[in-house]
Amino acid sequence: MEVLTNHPVKGSAELIEFEDRYNAHNYHPLPVVLERGRGVYLWDVEGKRYYDFLSAYSAVNQGHCHPRLINALTEQAQKLTLTSRAFYNNLLGEYAAFICQYFNYDRVLPINTGVEAVESALKLCRKWAYQVKGLDQDKAKIIFVEGNFHGRTLAVVSASTDPVARREFGPYMDGFEVIPYNDLPALEKALEDPNVAGLIVEPIQGEAGVYVPDENYIPEAYRMCKEHHVLFIADEVQTGIARTGKLLCCDHYGVKPDILVLGKALSGGVIPVSAVLANNEIMGTLKPGEHGSTFGGNPLACAVAMEALKVVTEENLAENAEMLGQIFRTRMEDLVAKRPDLLLKVRGKGLLNAVVINDSEDSDTAWNICIELANNGLLAKPTHGNIIRFAPPLVMNHSQIEECCDIIERVLLGFEK
Repeated sequence: MEVLTNHPVKGSAELIEFEDRYNAHNYHPLPVVLERGRGVYLWDVEGKRYYDFLSAYSAVNQGHCHPRLINALTEQAQKLTLTSRAFYNNLLGEYAAFICQYFNYDRVLPINTGVEAVESALKLCRKWAYQVKGLDQDKAKIIFVEGNFHGRTLAVVSASTDPVARREFGPYMDGFEVIPYNDLPALEKALEDPNVAGLIVEPIQGEAGVYVPDENYIPEAYRMCKEHHVLFIADEVQTGIARTGKLLCCDHYGVKPDILVLGKALSGGVIPVSAVLANNEIMGTLKPGEHGSTFGGNPLACAVAMEALKVVTEENLAENAEMLGQIFRTRMEDLVAKRPDLLLKVRGKGLLNAVVINDSEDSDTAWNICIELANNGLLAKPTHGNIIRFAPPLVMNHSQIEECCDIIERVLLGFEK
């Protein structure tokens, strides 16, 4: 029997064929096969260098293979990687204290991936609803908003409005209500139901195309939740960890979520690490055996996450994202003015931005633009058909952002539908 893993696969075409042959077809990647990365750059197997303008969906805010994170990973990997929560380990307490003080919460629930953290937050919200708010059992309702993306587990696709995410995965979970995003009257009406326990919202909808709500939406939604004794849950898996020019996107609005959900850049893209943060009244409702994760809080994750957060602060990544984001949006707005036939608008905060293409969602214009960008050494990916998201690592510098804007400008000015 041939051992396929020993097959000397080298070129992009053969590697793509291998993946398409043996891997589940649950993604549609650009035809680029990446082999290594450093900082803001990626290299393919043929040695071509690219600027990364996706950052693994904002998981590598600290840049690819940041030396401090790799050192933390390798040093801890030689000591202890996993104990499970059947025992204490020497790093979880230190990490818990560190992240709670870093984000100003009483307690953390350490998990692995973003969607697991979202699911944990939903369970925690329901637990609080029965133990603290005093709702009747099985009556608690959680409000979601249209266009949300919290992952693809059965629970969260039950509240999704994306037909691709939902189709043929029913029956769906009860206890969720979906209202329009950025619509305060709709939220006010939904909050009239006394069984509402929580509102979960992305302060900027990344997967929906970097949809930035009105300036008053997040603070007013938070105020309304407080008024109705409802938990405000912020999914900052993509918008958090300095991506939007503040440590948290909610910081732009002076809002501290009752439950904060983090992931992605919490480990700088090194290993899966996520977290749910809340104060004692909420987190104290969980008792042993009611929720858990074999890998949650493992020593390797703790070591990397602490170093990843230190890098964010010590390298001023939020401030850098704010400064470079303004440069990027100014350059893109100039392009929109030059190519109104191709471009509709630019939107975003910090270094989470998108350009909306002047074409239908079912067109291939955005995809073809991303192919041309890749040919010119810059990697980005369309979302929702006609939107291109631009989110480089936050370690990018001024000259690099200008060079990247030059590449984008050259491609867009020369592009023909």
